[in-house]
Amino acid sequence: MATTQTAMFGAGCFWGVEAAFRQVPGVVDTAVGYAGGTTTDPTEEDVESGRTGHAEVVQVAYDPGRVAYEQLLKVFWASHDPTTPDARGADGGGPYRSAIFVHTPEQEAAARASKENLDRSGRFRRPIVTEIAPAPPFYRAEEYHQRYLEKRGLAHCVTS
Repeated sequence: MATTQTAMFGAGCFWGVEAAFRQVPGVVDTAVGYAGGTTTDPTEEDVESGRTGHAEVVQVAYDPGRVAYEQLLKVFWASHDPTTPDARGADGGGPYRSAIFVHTPEQEAAARASKENLDRSGRFRRPIVTEIAPAPPFYRAEEYHQRYLEKRGLAHCVTS
């Protein structure tokens, strides 16, 4: 039986980000939730108030024998604009910030190198503002948020 590892990313609204990670061969499971704040067991309402400090995140369980962490980083960078502080599309505020929460020193080194390389690449006109920090506790979001787009037959988030 393969051993799985965990990765955690915040890239705005977690529905579309989760859907992107679910397409990656070697990703065993995903869950959306909240992390990086100061309250225990926050609800969606708590997080959206902006008073908890939590970000919407996707927790990714993956088989490192089938997919490298660096590939997950590529999916993360491709899933949002990491140069806009606290905003992703129509969503705004700290819950939608760009963040990589690392579980190991190896993940931290890979995340920092990836961020530096992307910043130097010239792909973005502004500097990347993505937070890289040790993984805090993960609080699973309400069940209706899990695989939200998949349950509705949608490929990506629809904004109004």
